[in-house]
This record gives sequence, C-alpha cells and structure tokens, in this order.
Amino acid sequence: MIVRTVDYIKGKVVILDQILLPTEEKYVEIGYPEELAAAIRILRVRGAPAIGVAAAHGVLLALENEILAGRKDAPDHIFDHGSDAAGFDIEGLDGAAIAAKLLETADMFAATRPTAVNLFWALERMRKAIERSGSDIALLAENVSAEAFAIHDGELETDHRIGENGAVLLRDGMTVLTHCNAGGLATAGYGTALAVIKTAHEQGKRISVYACETRPLLQGARLTAWELTRAGIDVTVLCDNAAASLFAAGRIDAVMTGADRIVTNGDLANKIGTLGLAVLCGKYGVPMYIAAPWSTFDLSIEDGSSIPIEERDPGEVKSFAGVKTAPDEARAYNPAFDVTPAGFLTAIITETCVIESPDAKKISAAAGKAGILPA
Repeated sequence: MIVRTVDYIKGKVVILDQILLPTEEKYVEIGYPEELAAAIRILRVRGAPAIGVAAAHGVLLALENEILAGRKDAPDHIFDHGSDAAGFDIEGLDGAAIAAKLLETADMFAATRPTAVNLFWALERMRKAIERSGSDIALLAENVSAEAFAIHDGELETDHRIGENGAVLLRDGMTVLTHCNAGGLATAGYGTALAVIKTAHEQGKRISVYACETRPLLQGARLTAWELTRAGIDVTVLCDNAAASLFAAGRIDAVMTGADRIVTNGDLANKIGTLGLAVLCGKYGVPMYIAAPWSTFDLSIEDGSSIPIEERDPGEVKSFAGVKTAPDEARAYNPAFDVTPAGFLTAIITETCVIESPDAKKISAAAGKAGILPA
C-alpha cells in the first residue's frame, strides 16, 4: 500500500496533513516555501525521508514562484511531477539572482529540523543542482526540477528495496513491536520499518504488530495504526510504558523501527523511547532491527554522542489536542529523539544490504559496496 505523503502537483506542493490523522484525511496544497517550512516544523509532514523529499520540492517551489512572478502571460504552473515542464519566457529573468534565492531557500529548510540527516542530504543534492546550472535559467529549471523528482522517485524505490531485504528476517506468525511511525507517511509512500512488515505481509506471512502510541504526539497510535489497518495488517496499540510487560511475557518476537540519523559506528538517533526498547531487547533476547536508507547515515560523525538532538516545545508534553494534562507551573522535558548504541542492534536493514551486528568496520565496508564511500 502506497501512501501519497507529499508530491509536487501543478505548481504546488501537496501534503497529507498528518496532524489531522486519523480523524481526518486531508490533502493540503502549499504554494510558498515558507509555508512548507512551517509545515515541517509543526509536523504536518514528518519522518526523516519525507521531510527530505518535501524540502527538495520546496526548493523547486521557490523556483516556480520566481519564474512566474510578475509575468502577465505566464502559464498557471511550470512544474508537475510526472509530466514535462510547461514552457515559459526566460527574457528578463536574472538567473544568478534566482539561483541565489534558491540557495537561501535551501538554508531556510535546513533550519527546520536538526536531527534527521535525510533533510540535509536532500538539500545538498538540490544545492549541487543549483550550482552546476550557473546563471542559465533554462538549465536551472531543468536541473532543479529533475533533481527534486529524482529524490522523490528514488526514495520510493529505496523503500521497496528495504522492504524486500528486511522481509526475509520475519517468519510467518511473528509478532513485531514498532515505535513511532516509519511507514509511508514518513517517506515517499511505502516506508522503512513498516515497508519490511508490509512486504512480509504481501508475501503471505502472518505478521502481528504492536505499535507503541509514542508520546507526546502519538505518532504510533495516530499514524502507524492508521497505515497498518489500511494495509490489512493486524495491529494493537499500547501505551509506551506497557511495552516491558509484553517483553516479560514473551509476547514480542522482534522490534523493528526506523532511524533519523545513523553514524559511523552504528549508533543511531530515533524517536524518543527507542533506547528503552533496545534495552528491553537486550534483557529479553529479542532481536532489534533498524530499517533505514543510506541517506539516513551520517558518516561524518564518529559516534552517537555528537548527534544533535532536537528539543521541542514543552507544551507538547503538558497538553494534547488542546486539553491541559499538566499544571502550568510544572516544567516539561521534551527531547524528540534519543540515541541507541550500536551494541544493542541485531541488524540495520538498508536498500542494498542487511548489516548484522553493525559496527564501524562493517558499515564502512557496506557503504563502500553501495558506492557511499570509496570501496
């Protein structure tokens, strides 16, 4: 099952508003990069790969607006995912100024979320597309649109490869626990951790899923359960603090999550609460699997101690859906992510391979084979 998470349709970025799920399934057209950046900050579109795709489309949106600005005879749109760009008059357009504007837009998106490295990976690809175009506006239009759509299409293909590589690890009848949302809503439409589960299900394996609700914003309850029920996969939602009782009762066969940043030695940042699940896996002998594309790896960082961790608004902890859940006088601790050491991991599932018992040497070798690092 593919979820239409984010796309570029007839001159607008279209997102499925994840704040409204599961109560309302609403697609929103966004016409300005600043509006899209705000949507990323408040999690209307979220998930490491998805915000990378969205930011790439946001840079293209800035180009669209610059081309159309002040042109009485301009078409109603220039770019559309899946079709050729509409013709436009380049007379009078300052390619150098527009390129500078696009680079500023990329910087704006880079400031939205600090932890998910896919965002910076996608923006770096967009910057390179801008820079190799110089001040040639026609070349700028060709390169920037092609790169944005290649990032999107490549991400979806990557999702499917992760699913295929990981599904071999799941046996018929297994019960898998997952945390937060690493499905199509977090990517270009199919998922990372949920891609593995979906692929196993599509292969005819009977997979049951426990989804931690994932406080404080309930991405597991609101989003993961929504995706899995739509895919026809058995899912049970539990409060985060009920997970240990399931491990103690022997009711969890594997944990499968995504990641927002994986560093050189295999340490990773993922949604807050992942570390606790990894500790439980170690205690009870349950395999801990991480599913993530190579765009989630940050091989410029040696270990997890240097991963920047986003601290979000304390109000997310002290209230939910407009209802106060803690007194005003109380402080709140609200990191969006925690860091899980590589030693807790059974394997990392990528689009090219499965890295068992990951460490710096194995990741480097796999990255070389994948063309991420020199082999």
